[in-house]
Amino acid sequence: MAADKKGDKEAFALHYAELKALCTEHENTNKDHPEQWETLADFTEQFDEALAGYEKALEKAIAINSKEHIASIAFSMASLQIELGHTDAAIKNLQYAKISANKIDDKDFKIEIDELLATLLAN
Repeated sequence: MAADKKGDKEAFALHYAELKALCTEHENTNKDHPEQWETLADFTEQFDEALAGYEKALEKAIAINSKEHIASIAFSMASLQIELGHTDAAIKNLQYAKISANKIDDKDFKIEIDELLATLLAN
């Protein structure tokens, strides 16, 4: 994250490659975790690859029934889908995020989901 914030493309590429290798190495093992995949997707520059990463992260979050991760990943996917103009898919993911967020304590995040969903539904 620090390399990205500094605009250090060489360091960013190195760290991104390390994270991708870690995700691949741990995939389908007891070290596999949705947060790894979500982080990888967060820093993936190609939109289609980022969406695929979020989908993989979401599958893994659902598999372990982690409501916090499900809400976060669905929200991130929706944000990217909004950017791509895929409003219907974004609404679906925000609705899913909202349902999952009902089981977590982060009130600010719940408000953020509600506000973005309301904005999309109003258009």
